[in-house]
Amino acid sequence: MTQKIRFHLDENVSNAIAEGLRRRGIDVTTTSEAGLIGASDGEQLYFAESQNRVIFTHDDNFVVLHQNGLIMHAGITYCAQNRHSIGEILRRLTLIWEVLEPEEMRYQLEFI
Repeated sequence: MTQKIRFHLDENVSNAIAEGLRRRGIDVTTTSEAGLIGASDGEQLYFAESQNRVIFTHDDNFVVLHQNGLIMHAGITYCAQNRHSIGEILRRLTLIWEVLEPEEMRYQLEFI
């Protein structure tokens, strides 16, 4: 069986997104569930990478970390705050989950 992408949501992402992904059968963790509220962006990425989870965030610091190439990660999906509705974010994350495999997201940055 093919592995599926698993997501980790940064602390600035609405819990409605986690709930929506779970209703679609997608494995997701949140920053609060992982006990990472207030953790640095690097710590968030380290957690997600150690769990082989693609991080979803509205925080453009993750884009900078990726562009600097100084940190390993299992993948980053980024959406600027208030750019899309929760429904649209869910559609786009679900599409990524449906068409990409975890190894295709490793060290990649996807803008949604």
